[in-house]
This record gives sequence, C-alpha cells and structure tokens, in this order.
Amino acid sequence: MQRNGSSGSNGSDSCGGGRGRQALSFSPLPAAAATTTRVRRFVQERRALPLPRVMVVFSAASDTEKPGDAMSSSDSAAEEDFRKPASPAPSFALSKPLRSSLNTPEPEFPEVISLNVGGTYFTTRLSTLRRYEDTMLAAMFSGRHYIPRDAEGRYFIDRDGTYFADILNFLREGELPHRDRVRAVHREAQFYSIGPLLDSLEDTQPLTGEKVRQAFLDLMPYYRDNLERIVEIAKLRAMQKKARFAKLKICVYKEEMPITPYERPLFNSLRFERSDSEAKLFEHHCEVDVSFGPWEAVADVYDLLHCIVSDLAERGITAEQQCIGVCDKHLINHYYCKRPIYEFKITWW
Repeated sequence: MQRNGSSGSNGSDSCGGGRGRQALSFSPLPAAAATTTRVRRFVQERRALPLPRVMVVFSAASDTEKPGDAMSSSDSAAEEDFRKPASPAPSFALSKPLRSSLNTPEPEFPEVISLNVGGTYFTTRLSTLRRYEDTMLAAMFSGRHYIPRDAEGRYFIDRDGTYFADILNFLREGELPHRDRVRAVHREAQFYSIGPLLDSLEDTQPLTGEKVRQAFLDLMPYYRDNLERIVEIAKLRAMQKKARFAKLKICVYKEEMPITPYERPLFNSLRFERSDSEAKLFEHHCEVDVSFGPWEAVADVYDLLHCIVSDLAERGITAEQQCIGVCDKHLINHYYCKRPIYEFKITWW
C-alpha cells in the first residue's frame, strides 16, 4: 500500500509539477500570446490580400523556454510561415502564361481553304490567297488577324461575292475579266488592295479610254458641278410641274471668244489677239441654265455632249439633247454671240 501510495503521490507530484512548469512557461509571456495571435491573423490576411511586405522582428520571451515547447514551436512555425515570401508564387503563376502567350505560334491554315464570300462559296489553295504579300487577302490569312467562320466552318468575308471568282482567277493564273466586268472587278480589286490586278485593268478598255476622257474633262474643273446643277434644276422643274420630264437650255461652246460669220474665214485660230479693254466688251453670259466652255483641245462640242449624256446615264438619268440655235446676242458693232444652245430633255420615269 505504501508503495502504491508513494507511487500515487509521486504521480500527483509529477502532474503538479507539469502544471507548474506550464504556469512558469506562460506566466512570463502574456504579450507573446497576443503577438502570436496578431501574427497569425496578419498571415491569414497576407494570404488573402496582396499587401506590401512588412518586416516583423520577434524577440525571445525568456531564456527559460525550451525548444520542445508547443508554444515556442507554434511561434517558430508562424514566424517561418510569415517569413516565406508570398510574392514569388503569384508572380510565377502570372509570368508563366504571359511567356506562353508571347510564344504562342501563329494559327495554321489548311492547304485547301473554304470561303464564304457574302453567301457565295469558293474553294482555293492557301498559296493562291497569299500570292501577293501586300494584299488584304494575304494579310487576312497570315495568321495575324482573326477571321470569323460560318456554321459550316468556312472562312467568312463580308463582301458581295459576285466578282470574287474573277479575283481568284487572276490570283491563280493572271486571267483578266471580260470587258463587261472590268469596271466592277476594278472596284473589287481596290477593296482587296490587289495592286497588280489594278495595274492590269487600268491598261485595258474601258478604263484606258476613261483615262483619256478624264484628261479632257480636267480642262473644265467645273464639269462635275455643272452636272449636279443639271440634275437639281431638272428635278425641281419636274416636281413643280408634276411632269414626267423637264427641259433645260445648255450652252456648250469651245471657242474662247465669240465670233461672227465675217471673222471665221479670216482667222484659222480659235484665239484672237485683242486688248484687255476689247476683251471685256465680249464678256457676257448667255441666257441659259448651264454653260460649258471654253476649252483648248482637239475634242469638240459633240465630244463634250457625249460625255454629259453618258455621265447622266451612269447615274440612271435618261437625257436627250438637240441644238436649238445660237445665242445671237449683240455685243458691239457687228459682233454677235454665236455660241450654240442645246435643249436637254431629262426623263424621270
């Protein structure tokens, strides 16, 4: 019994000694426990929010602390977790996909390309679309740009596909369109920025003839403005009279100065040597709606009349013209204005 009692007293002493040691360990560290709690809370906030780094210095609580204590081990673990830098992990996670995005290869296209151009389907080789580097098609299929696809997976181009076959035929073997389609294909070549096709089309009819005609019309910088005046006046008169057509008087003259029948056989040139004071005597405006002239070129009055009628037809306006006489206005002495006057009939429907 004594042994049991002594052993039991020894056990109680050991337990009491254990409690005493714990009291001795915690009693001198009231501030350390609070600091540990704050550090743990700070560590949790550090993980949740990217706050700037803060250096925390821990001081030893007591020389009597043992390294095997639970409190000291927890403090060291908290200190170790806190001192581990938090920034390298997220920075590595962000930099890795960034490098991968920079090194992402350009998308690869199949050798045979299916196209949907405004609802019209085409099939061609990738090399055909890349035939000329400085074109819009080559840029589209270079891999640098996003190209939408339709429900069937065809690459979609939001453009009327009526003349796209002519574009492909030129890219394949340099074939030019028929004369009836030259103007329309020229507009498509401008849209797709195909320089070689533009150069080839501009050297064929009717674009070559258009260059020559435009060189003649450039002698009259007011030509386009006069066309607009013809349309506006004819529309206004037709609406006022509730008529199907309207008539205008248009003066078209080539000579620089008005002449009389007596002067014509004496002068072979259209330019007359007169002083400035004499020239002012011949300045006047014919009583017409629109006037064209004068100009210096081989092209004559009938050539300009053809230009006016054809340009109105390009706008869908039907125009007929006929000569109804001359101005015949008296200027000075025996000089009269002999500029021809034409009547234009503009039909609206």
